[in-house]
Amino acid sequence: MNKIYLDYTATTPVDRRVIDAMSPYLDGTFGNASSIHAFGREAKASLENGRDKLAGFLGVRSSELFFTSGGTESDNTALLGIAAKCEDTRKKHIVVSSIEHHAILHGADSLRRKGFKVSIVHVDPEGFVSSEEIEKVMTEETILVSIIHANNEIGSVQRLSELSGIVHSRGALLHTDAVQSFCKIPLDLTSSGVDLASFSAHKLYGPKGIGALYVRRGVDVEPLLHGGAQERNRRPGTESVFMAVGFAKAAELASAELSNESTRLSRLNTSMRTKISEEVPEAIFNSPGHDAIPNILSVSIDSSKMEIDGEALIINMDLEGIAVSSGSACSSGSLQPSHVIKALGRDDATTMATVRFSFGRFTTEEEVVTAVDHFIGIVRRIGKRKKVISPVS
Repeated sequence: MNKIYLDYTATTPVDRRVIDAMSPYLDGTFGNASSIHAFGREAKASLENGRDKLAGFLGVRSSELFFTSGGTESDNTALLGIAAKCEDTRKKHIVVSSIEHHAILHGADSLRRKGFKVSIVHVDPEGFVSSEEIEKVMTEETILVSIIHANNEIGSVQRLSELSGIVHSRGALLHTDAVQSFCKIPLDLTSSGVDLASFSAHKLYGPKGIGALYVRRGVDVEPLLHGGAQERNRRPGTESVFMAVGFAKAAELASAELSNESTRLSRLNTSMRTKISEEVPEAIFNSPGHDAIPNILSVSIDSSKMEIDGEALIINMDLEGIAVSSGSACSSGSLQPSHVIKALGRDDATTMATVRFSFGRFTTEEEVVTAVDHFIGIVRRIGKRKKVISPVS
């Protein structure tokens, strides 16, 4: 059986060109970047070269970017690090959206337990945050607003420039989780006006275990860890030079191929959306048809029209050799309905009957055709259509 991988939003395979770029740093250039001898200086130069490349793709200064273990650490550092600087002041208010990654939502919960106030801004039925709603909940005590750039489950892209204007006018900082958007759509952090932004290498064909956090010059963040002066005292611990090199190479390749790849993935997305809408009238598309990254298509089965076991739907797809998910990989194994799909206004049964298709660099048109045919067949086989009772005239 030929397996088809359509879960690129959860993670991506490491591109062979990235592996080739990393390999020399596993045995040849192995020095500690903090050492002052020749081995260390060589490693340090490679580390900083990787940082410079990433900063260039983002339109920021290299000094404003430091490496982390991934998106979750970057999100937590942004949220908890800013809060820690304000712990002894009266400014203890955080604003987040209802469709944030759990790294932000759970981080906000931990701050709430420490006495911070947390406001959750709801989204519209297409997954977009309203700047008016953000402005409405902000107070003089607000220190940080965190809004995900491209949502990891439905793909909706927020208007950062518009949001940053509102946030800054009220004297607060704006953080965005850009893990899913980086190198999938154009992103210039300086022009967007954000103050902090999170990234991760494994979402763009780089290695797992490395990410980055952008912190605008002049913004002070308390480090989560202590014990060393690495990363300009923001993230202690021996830097992983080979992964930083891989991260930079992955971003270089994705940036160079962004335009063509975006067009190709949009075409695959549209063809799947069209076929499902024609063949499955019970389908509801959670991914908006505009202002979204092109590689995500989230589909739910309307519980008012059909009864279907969402878990069985995913398992049956897997039995056919097709890897898809119901939502965030960080929620896998959970029987709870997705908070993102619920935020769109879906009921629990519809939310549970959700499939997220996500495409990537190695996805072919043939694979998409095969996947959508199996999806349609499985829905028809295991779903039970509900009878529509016509109103009495």
